[in-house]
Order: sequence, then structure tokens, then C-alpha cells
Amino acid sequence: MGTVIDSHFLALTAIVTVGYQLFFFIITALLRFDKVTDFAGSTNFVILAILTFVLKGSWHFRQVVLSLLVIIWGLRLALFLLMRILQWGEDRRFDEMRSNLGKLAVFWTFQAVWVWTVSLPVTLVNASDRNPSLEARDIIGWIMWSVGILVEATADQQKLTFKNSPENRGTWCNVGVWKYSRHPNYFGEILLWWGIFVASTPVLKGAEWLVIFGPIFVTLLLLFLSGIPLLEDSADKKFGGVAAYKHYKKTTSPLILLPPALYGSLPLWIKATFLFEFPIYSRSFPKEELNWYRTSREGRSGEEKMD
Repeated sequence: MGTVIDSHFLALTAIVTVGYQLFFFIITALLRFDKVTDFAGSTNFVILAILTFVLKGSWHFRQVVLSLLVIIWGLRLALFLLMRILQWGEDRRFDEMRSNLGKLAVFWTFQAVWVWTVSLPVTLVNASDRNPSLEARDIIGWIMWSVGILVEATADQQKLTFKNSPENRGTWCNVGVWKYSRHPNYFGEILLWWGIFVASTPVLKGAEWLVIFGPIFVTLLLLFLSGIPLLEDSADKKFGGVAAYKHYKKTTSPLILLPPALYGSLPLWIKATFLFEFPIYSRSFPKEELNWYRTSREGRSGEEKMD
């Protein structure tokens, strides 16, 4: 069907995303109803994938696969998050926003940027006329996505089941994949979007490689902004004085799934350098417990100076 506004569908997807998020922002602002927030974000990805795929009308196999991967991810996450918020009630993230229109507007604007940016690899693939033969990069990307969504879906379900059990109230989730990562759902999310990007690379040329900002955006968002730092801060405040939690935090990887025995035995400089154990994840950890972090860093610095 050809070009709509621009050949890469960048303007079209931006307009659709802003309009879709604005619609739900108005509902949230007028009714102070925040149960549709995550649903609006996840389904927006589905809309963009279907829209760009149908409008281009090329029906290339790579376009079909990548569009389906985004649709499957978006629908699963949207339904899961919608059912969870309906079950749990209000979203605590919006406790300070419901009466502050400015903060609410900033959140919805950021969500629109997130959807549009992270969708870029699929948007560009669906807009492209190029259709090279399948390569190893395609298969690798699809495998990364498959592992990622499996980990994310498993982690989500295990945590929901754990939280719904009365006997587990007032404690942290440390069952299933949560034994091997403090945030396995985020690991899965990051992995699957890097998989989408890798599978899109056979089509990309020149400036189109800038779509790498999609998976980079997800990674930075979850590592440093609205993902791990907020949850670590909340958990440390709740359980920082509990010995079992302190042990869990010291022996469990913050992101990548690793055996606790292995992770717990590693020097902190290795954890901080290669395994994402950043100081910002311990801002609310009891001060006396932070000695293990400072001591490890100072010890490493001393070794470097001696070398």
C-alpha cells in the first residue's frame, strides 16, 4: 500500500501513539482511574505492529514473524497487567499523581515516548522494501525473544501466585526464577527486545541502525529509572532489617539469572562491573550492611594501586 506520511512510518506511528496515549490520559485525569495505564502502554505496541504491517502490505516473512512476536508479547503483558491491577486495586505508582495533573501528564508523555522508541525496530522492518534471505541473526534474535518472554512470563506468574498466597504476605518473592535473579521479569523484558533488534538487523541500512535506541531505551529505563532502582529501594526499606533478606540480596543477582552459590562467591567489583550490581540499588539498605560494599570496592581499589 506504500508510503503514509513518511517512508519509514515514523511520523505516522508517532501521531498514533500520541493520540492513543492522550485518549487514556484524559480518562485517567477525569475519572482518576489508573487501572488502564499498563494496558494502554502494552496494547499500543500491538497497534503499531499491526498498523505498519498492514499499511505496507509487503507480507515478507521477516515482517510477519517480528510483528507476531510483538503482538504476542503485547497482548500477554496487557492482559496479565490488567488482570493483576483489577485484582490488587489501585496502582500505588499514582498515589502522588492522581491529584497532580502535571505529574500525570509527564508520566503519560513518557509512556508515549517509550512505546514509540522501543517499537522502532519493528516499525522500520515493516516499512522496508528490502527482504534479504534469512540469516543466523534472524534465528539468534528469535531465540533471544523466546527465552526472554519465557523468563518474563514465568517470573510474572510465579510472583503473582506468591503474592496471592496469604502465608507469603509481608515477605519478598524468592521462589522459582526469583531464586536466581532479584528481577527476572526485567531480565526477560530486556532480552526479548534485544532479540527483536537483532532479528531486525538484516534489513537495516545506514541511519536505520539508530533503531538500536529502542532496546537501549528499555535497558536504561529498567536499570536506572523506573525499574530496578524503585523496587530495590522499596524492598530495602521494608526488609532491610531482616537477616534472610540481607542474605538473599547479597547472594542473588539483580538481573541476570545465576546460581546463588556462584553469585554470592563473586567479588563485588565483578558484580558491579559485569553483573549490574550498582550502588544505587542499595541506597536504602541499612548503613551497617553497606560496609560489605564499601570494603569490597576499597579492597579492589587497593589492589589496583598496588598493581
